Formats: sequence, structure tokens, C-alpha cells
Amino acid sequence: MPDDPDTVVYADYAAFARAVYETGVLSDPWLDGNERFGLRGVVLPARRARALAEAAERVAYVHQELVHILIENPALLEEFYSLTPWQRAMWAASGGLWHGMARADLFICDDGRIACCELNSDTPSGQPEAVILNRLLYAAHRGARSGLHDPNANMGARYVEMLRRSHRKTTDARPLSAVGIIYPTELSEDLAMITLFARWLESAGVAVVRGSPFNLRRTSRGLEVLGVPVDLIVRHYKTDWWGERVPVWTDAASYPDPEPLDRPLGALLSAEESGEVTVVNPFGSVVTQNKLSLAFFWEEQKRFSRRARNWIRKYIPETFRMERVGAMRLLAERESWVLKSDYGCEGQETVCGAFVNEDIWRRTVEQARPEHFVAQRFFRVRPDESGRLANYGVYLLGGSAAGFFTRLSPQGTGYAAVTVPTYVARGRQQ
Repeated sequence: MPDDPDTVVYADYAAFARAVYETGVLSDPWLDGNERFGLRGVVLPARRARALAEAAERVAYVHQELVHILIENPALLEEFYSLTPWQRAMWAASGGLWHGMARADLFICDDGRIACCELNSDTPSGQPEAVILNRLLYAAHRGARSGLHDPNANMGARYVEMLRRSHRKTTDARPLSAVGIIYPTELSEDLAMITLFARWLESAGVAVVRGSPFNLRRTSRGLEVLGVPVDLIVRHYKTDWWGERVPVWTDAASYPDPEPLDRPLGALLSAEESGEVTVVNPFGSVVTQNKLSLAFFWEEQKRFSRRARNWIRKYIPETFRMERVGAMRLLAERESWVLKSDYGCEGQETVCGAFVNEDIWRRTVEQARPEHFVAQRFFRVRPDESGRLANYGVYLLGGSAAGFFTRLSPQGTGYAAVTVPTYVARGRQQ
């Protein structure tokens, strides 16, 4: 890190990029030759920041009600979701636990309302960018405007405390001494996040061992990662990757590795069920991450409390199972709908009718397997002064807002977004 990031102002992007490399966490300030980060951040008025945080917390609450509804009415899980056998096993073993850390993706619409397109409750990402960009660029923004607050400054301490609380609730209250971080070791883009998590834990005096699902083993000493017994597993390996992998397009080839990770998953689930280890995020997120849950909110509103129903209508765009909307209506109302697969993420398996032509939309509707897709009502986002669209990711730790991750995207069909720091303006009048 630079000697004192609270006082450094960078002359240009190249100087900033050098500071990014020096963190030892982020190593990719460029993507395909383009600047990946923006030096000019977003400053949220305090009132706007509170509204975004409140929206995220309310969306998480609605997901918690969903979990209770499904536990009390188990037949609904079979009727509404197309889960594979191992995905159902994850849900059953979770006992309804699903949340540790999540990120709600929020947008400010043309009419000023806040819309949440989804809650990333399985393996939320972006934490290194959110924390490090805010720190590196704080001096430049503070110099331009006094009274700025960094909402991500305490995310690390709050994350470790969330893990400790989760561990106390699911075990016999023994102290948290060793954590295993399980992630897809073949994907380099996850390394920054894993490094950051490890630093947070090690700074708090907790030993860390990192590995893939294939490095898990249950022995007489408990659950081990690379031969080291651990008390808690930080699971950054998607639930749909642990189970059977099923193509969601009718013309798609089968996955080269469609079989479930039955041996490591079985070891982890049995160790968790026996109270030998805590898993965060818990495997119940196999349901809360599934976008069919967004359709459940709208199609089964009568099952929710009055408060939850109000929040569903306020924050979550109309969403229905694709098979309920029907191909004919989707084709006739292209610009009104976005098709999303149950576990697709960050632009993958998401097609916005307003941003594609008739031919692409027709082929999308024809080739999508309806049981794995939802249709969400398209909403228009209010652009900033440069014409870019802001996606405000609000991090949640144990249901409470804990930081911001902002991406600015050009309008249109591309996904060439830049990540920028996010600050909050202090003051009662903001």
C-alpha cells in the first residue's frame, strides 16, 4: 500500500494503477486494454444512502420470509423450483440458514423509486474493489469536498464479527480459531477476494487455509482442508456448481463436468449437520439465489405478511416464471421484459428485450428452457450527468447494510462498466 493512502492524490490513472498493484490484493486495473476503475467516485447524499441501505435490508427481510414459507410448506419447493436432487439436499441440510454476506443490486429509476433486480446471496463479489478503491481515492474526494464518510471502512471488522456470530449460533460456542476458504481455484478473478478475506481473518488472529472443494476431507479430527482441521468454511463456490449442472438453453451442449461434487459436498453437509463446522454462506442460498424466488414473491404474494407484500411491490420489479408469461406475450412485448436464468449472473444468461433486436429476442424465447427462466419487468434507470447508469450494490452482513459497491455502465447493450469508489456526504440537510 502507499505510505499514507489517506493523504495521497494521484496525478493520473497510471500512478493510481501502480498503487493498485502495491496493495497486493487487486492486480488488474485494466481489462481488455480499458481502464477498469474510475478515479471520480460517487458521492451519495446521506438521505440517499440511507434509502438504499433501507431498501437492501428490506429485500433481505422478504427473502427471510420466503425461507419460512418454504419450510412451513415444503410441497411448494417441488411445485415452484426446478432443483436437482443434490440442490434439494443442500436446502434440506441447511435448516433454513442462507445468509451471512449478500449484495443487493439496486438502481434509481426515472421516477425516483429504488428497484432491486436481485439479491446476490450465494457468493457475492466486488468486496476488494469496494474497500480498496474507497481507501485509495478518499484523499482526492475529501480534498474536493469536506465531510465525506467512507461507508466501507469497517467492512473487514464487521465481516469477521459476522463469521464469529454465525459460528456461535451453529456450534457449541467453541472459539473460532481456523477457517477454510473454499473457492474455484482455477478462476484467477476470485483471487483478490480470497486474499482480502484471508487478510481480514488473519489480522483478527484467525488461521486461514485456502483450497477447492476437492481439498475437503472429513476425518476423526473433524472437517479438514488440505489436512488442516477447520471450525468454519467460507464458501465462495456457487451452489449450482456443487450440484448437478444442467444447461438452460435447448441448443446448448452438455457441460463437460455435469456431475455433482458428491463426495466433498457429502462430507461438508454431514460435518455441518453434526455441528463440526459452520458454513458461511449457508447452503440455503441455493433457494434464495435462485431467481425463481423473485417470481415466487410476485406469484405467491398472498403468503407473505402485509409488510413484506408492500416491500415486494415497492422494490422488486414484477417478475414471473417464464412459462406463466408465455412465449406469445414475450414476443409481442419484447421491450417490456428481461429474461433471466435461475442461476445466471452478471450478464450471463440475462437478455434484455429493449437492448436486442427482434431476431435475437425471438431466438432467446425459443431456446430458453422455461422451467429455468423468469421474466422480469424492464425498468428505466435514471442516468447520471454523463449519461451512465449506476448500479448500487449494497452489502449486507447478517441482514444489516455494511457498505457500497458502485458500477457505472454506458447505456446500451454492452457490459463495459467501470467500478468507482462510493462515499456518503455527512450533514442533516443531505
